[in-house]
Amino acid sequence: MIKKGIVYCTTGSIHRIKSEGQFYDCRIKGKFRIKGIKSTNPLAVGDKVSFVIEPKKDAVGIIKSIETRQNYIVRKSVNLSKQIHIIAANIDQVFLMITLKTPQTFPAFIDRFLLTAQAYEINVVLLFNKIDIYNKEELNAMTNLKGVYQKIGYDCHEVVATDSKTLDIIDSKMKGKVSMFCGHSGVGKSTLVNALSPGLKLKTGMVSKQNQQGQHTTTFAEMFDLGASRIIDTPGIKGFGIVGIKPKELSCYFIEFAMLKGGCKFNNCMHTTEPNCAIKEAIEKGEIAHSRYKSYLQLLEEDSLYR
Repeated sequence: MIKKGIVYCTTGSIHRIKSEGQFYDCRIKGKFRIKGIKSTNPLAVGDKVSFVIEPKKDAVGIIKSIETRQNYIVRKSVNLSKQIHIIAANIDQVFLMITLKTPQTFPAFIDRFLLTAQAYEINVVLLFNKIDIYNKEELNAMTNLKGVYQKIGYDCHEVVATDSKTLDIIDSKMKGKVSMFCGHSGVGKSTLVNALSPGLKLKTGMVSKQNQQGQHTTTFAEMFDLGASRIIDTPGIKGFGIVGIKPKELSCYFIEFAMLKGGCKFNNCMHTTEPNCAIKEAIEKGEIAHSRYKSYLQLLEEDSLYR
């Protein structure tokens, strides 16, 4: 009998699937593993699949098919440069957690993530975490950084992962949705998820004093039920390689660029050396943040990496 379910976690060759309130451990047949799939992981958390339970296989299910994904968050694989890694699929929104120190989240990382989410039409909420440990100068820097993204329309919040006000904000935005928590190791993803649902008891880790980077405590993405909502906790991401976006398309996914590019003299303007470029004029007037344009130029230089 064929069952339908959702992938809640995937570790190696075993995929944990929830169907009608029950969990099943399933495998993929070899042919399906390689057929038309270029990513390092043929299945991702959030995927909707069909599977069968074979009695002679120690009650381990066999996945027969995967439904077309509504969307997904994807990045270039660290170990296999020609392949991609799908972090999660069929997501309603992402909470991107950002910290100014222990560890530091740089604008380039934020912009790369937002670019990918924009390309796949996934809503992102920016959470500027650990505001309780910043001094006055750092708080000002955080306010300025937050202002860059608020100005272009992103939903931004200053938070402390364990604070009740923070939890109320997040809980209200999560209701009835599939929400993914993402960011560098050590930014507080698992701490926040634990605060939202203490029964999960996810592992949390300290930030290294030597390099101010978080230690990986979440080793694979996993989905959890929280009432009518679902949470996806993800491993910390150090770098974010862009996948499948051509250079001429890049400016379409920078929200403020897309709004102004129609004012450029040339329809194929790349916003670099061309005259009468609306984007460059906006930067000179302070209407577009220099950090955003810097991220754009860096991505253009990495053209060969994501074609």
